[in-house]
Amino acid sequence: MAIVQLRPKTPSQRFHLKNVQSLWKGAAEASLTKGDQRSHGRNCYGRITSRRRGGGHKRSYRRIDFNRKKIGIEASVAHIEYDPNRSAHIALLNFADGEKRYMVAPRGLQLGDKVVHLAESQEDFRVGMSLPLHQMPLGVPVHCIEMEPNGGAKIARSAGASCQLVSIEGSDATIKLPSGEIRLLDARCRATIGQVGNVDHNKRSLGKAGRNRWLNRRPRVRGVAMNPVDHPQGGGEGRTSGGGHPVSPWGQLAKGYPTRRKTKSSNERILVRCNGRRVK
Repeated sequence: MAIVQLRPKTPSQRFHLKNVQSLWKGAAEASLTKGDQRSHGRNCYGRITSRRRGGGHKRSYRRIDFNRKKIGIEASVAHIEYDPNRSAHIALLNFADGEKRYMVAPRGLQLGDKVVHLAESQEDFRVGMSLPLHQMPLGVPVHCIEMEPNGGAKIARSAGASCQLVSIEGSDATIKLPSGEIRLLDARCRATIGQVGNVDHNKRSLGKAGRNRWLNRRPRVRGVAMNPVDHPQGGGEGRTSGGGHPVSPWGQLAKGYPTRRKTKSSNERILVRCNGRRVK
């Protein structure tokens, strides 16, 4: 994997930084795909609830195995594929019993490697192996972590993400998230050893506005360029910076204002927040 800059034969290639990787060139596994009807940011009434969404290339959804319930059956990596629905790459697994499943491809996983989901630990810990947290050695990087037993992977699923297993105390496991947050999880939660692949995803440069449109992202208009009826920072004689702190069209602060819901039960399991503050 490498970030390369092509010889600019067109104006759009002048600033384009491409992530060159050897991926599967064929079609996705038909039995593991389904049609993806996107909402383009609209709710069931046709009203925009998520702005700047729309357009984009047609894509099909790949069913990813986030539960990892095929315990003890060895699988081989058939190929590594591009997934248009996520930043990480995915790996197609051929199990010994003939079943096929997709998983998030960790860094270092190669064609032909053996992957197995275990109920208990063994001597060698290979990348891509799925285990309960209390069966893993301390300090190992993990990804695709469950927040509750048998609930499916929820944490560290994007490209380059990994968490660190800090400690195991009784029925609780302490992990450190990429944001710096330290939280408690049930030690029976499953996780996958290693770091999510495609680590150079954040270093690429799209090079042109049209490439953003392919990804279902529409243009973003600054609030100071709008009229006062459309945005709190709009209007003014001549070109103005708006004044005041940046806000949304409905007046919600955009920088540093906490928007996380306090009613989630998972908040009670946080030991240290991502800003470094210890929770009492």
